[in-house]
Amino acid sequence: MASLSHRASGRWFGRIRLLKMNENPPVIWPEARSVRDFTGQWWVVHTKSRNEKALAHDLIAKNISYFLPMTMKVSRRSHRTLKSLLPLFAGYLFFCGEEDDRVESLKTNRVVNLLEVTDQEALVKELVRFEQALRVGAPLTPHKYIEKGRWCRVLAGPLLGLEGIVVEHRGATRLVLQIDMLGQAASVEIDVDMIEPIEGKEP
Repeated sequence: MASLSHRASGRWFGRIRLLKMNENPPVIWPEARSVRDFTGQWWVVHTKSRNEKALAHDLIAKNISYFLPMTMKVSRRSHRTLKSLLPLFAGYLFFCGEEDDRVESLKTNRVVNLLEVTDQEALVKELVRFEQALRVGAPLTPHKYIEKGRWCRVLAGPLLGLEGIVVEHRGATRLVLQIDMLGQAASVEIDVDMIEPIEGKEP
């Protein structure tokens, strides 16, 4: 997980300011807790362009629990290798709290829209899958959303117990995790010998 620091500015890549690694907000706040333990109502924030991390910092200052899935991107420019943490779902952040917290999030001036979560339990289950993968450092990458597929469970290794849809992509087996209400997904490569089908899940 990325750690929080309020140090001086980072680098610029084109018109985008790249934060130093120690300037990035945590993926989850409070860091010591799991999203399954957060209390209150979950909301999905549609942020202004490139405001996901800034909003996360603002929520920390307001002591509002959130989840911001991020992935590492490695790029090269002028013979230099640049590493940066980017939101896995551009323009979206998930937070949990009470009505006062919802109002405080709007005061940050970084929110385009707040999406009400009608099925709170379903969203938490989806977020927990992403949290499990990110906590063990799984290299999640954005993936096309899948309407239907073969559900499987990981049998061993750091992703033990993780469930998702299995697909073949460019000769590799990948486990796809999804946020249904957003139609967004990400995936990680997995050994086919380390998964088993889940009976009863719609293929």
